[in-house]
Amino acid sequence: MTPRTAPRTLLLTVGELLAWWAALTLLWLVLITPVYPLEWAVGGSSAAVGALLARAGRRAVTWR
Repeated sequence: MTPRTAPRTLLLTVGELLAWWAALTLLWLVLITPVYPLEWAVGGSSAAVGALLARAGRRAVTWR
């Protein structure tokens, strides 16, 4: 990785994590009926962990 490609790689990583987080949070909200503040916190936290695991799994499969 050269200094020139480092910012692009960082932006792609952050974008991928945000996309996974948004998709998993949306899925969480669709599957629950009442939406209370505590459930937002739990759903967002769970989605963040899921996003990290999804990125790690994709990287393990594509060898990048």
